[in-house]
Amino acid sequence: MAVSPLDLLDVDDLLTDDERDVRELARRIAADRVRPHIADWYERGEVPVRDLAREFGKLGFLGMHLTGYGCAGATAVQYGLVCMELEAADSGVRSLVSVQGSLAMYAIWKFGSEEQKQRWLPGMAAGDLIGCFGLTEPDHGSDPANMATRARRDGDDWVLRGGKMWITNAPLADVAVIWARTDEGVTGFAVPATTPGFSVREVRKKLSLRASATGEITLDDVRLPDSARLPLARGLKAPLSCLTEARFGIVWGALGAARDCLETAIAYATSREQFGRPIAGFQLTQAKLADMALELQKGYLLALHLGRRGDSAGLRPEQVSVGKLNNVREAIKIARQCRTILGGNGISGEYPVLRHANNLESVLTYEGTSEIHQLVIGQKLTGLNAFGG
Repeated sequence: MAVSPLDLLDVDDLLTDDERDVRELARRIAADRVRPHIADWYERGEVPVRDLAREFGKLGFLGMHLTGYGCAGATAVQYGLVCMELEAADSGVRSLVSVQGSLAMYAIWKFGSEEQKQRWLPGMAAGDLIGCFGLTEPDHGSDPANMATRARRDGDDWVLRGGKMWITNAPLADVAVIWARTDEGVTGFAVPATTPGFSVREVRKKLSLRASATGEITLDDVRLPDSARLPLARGLKAPLSCLTEARFGIVWGALGAARDCLETAIAYATSREQFGRPIAGFQLTQAKLADMALELQKGYLLALHLGRRGDSAGLRPEQVSVGKLNNVREAIKIARQCRTILGGNGISGEYPVLRHANNLESVLTYEGTSEIHQLVIGQKLTGLNAFGG
């Protein structure tokens, strides 16, 4: 009897009833609200961000691993399972949730004042307010320490000047968490999108993550009161800790894309006949499927281990780097291999495989490229810093 890829090792037995319930909730909303429309959203390069955010907010998916202020207070494993199910539908949809909760909301929750938390977090948790996270710049992606965006004191105010690029949710954001260099070091600000001098140009003609709103932010002498500054964010470690939060969701999310590709390839291979029998009955096809299922299982066990450790003892950045490096790298290999099984049909929008593969090209790069994660791991193994070398 055939089994689904993640049933091969009965890994479901490693989950609690509550974890399975949360996963099924995410799977249902993805099936009902995303899957029937995602191919069209992707082709048009448009996605109803606000509608989805409100629906996810009602289910407690936004900032779900945070506590208080309307957040669900879920476990790391529960959050990871939601990311996996949403990305099984589309990486762009999971990115909406990750950026909202693990970057924008987490930054305010972790480093903001009580006033900032009360002002922004309940609305963001409900999906009524959209947030974005402005760290990456046109000329500074992997090297945020040298960002060009500056914030200078002007009396009791701050004045921000610079720009941010490839910012998910920016075109619709109500608040942007912006990181800038100051005389005291890197500092974060919660910037209302209506502030004079703050503008966003939507990035169009993308070939990846098309079901996601991406923008370029321009800060033209944006004047803010000191109350907009995140008071507990001191130095570059603050935004980097936010990236660690987001990377954890990617560790799980990439598995969802890979699983969807593999399930699609198996279903296709068992029904597609060549030379008088299903192509799933040929040895070369079964070898491909076996190798992909093996990597999917290993990635899932790695993600679950990281989730359990995150819930019990917390995670170090290099541990999350191990998860992102392995799981995204293997997911994109699985997507590409599944495309070969589908042959010419693999490039059709009627199947999700090439869409997942294209999306994973972005996932491979954002929140730290594979090379950056290799260097993070290498530094931990050797004690030597090879960045910039």
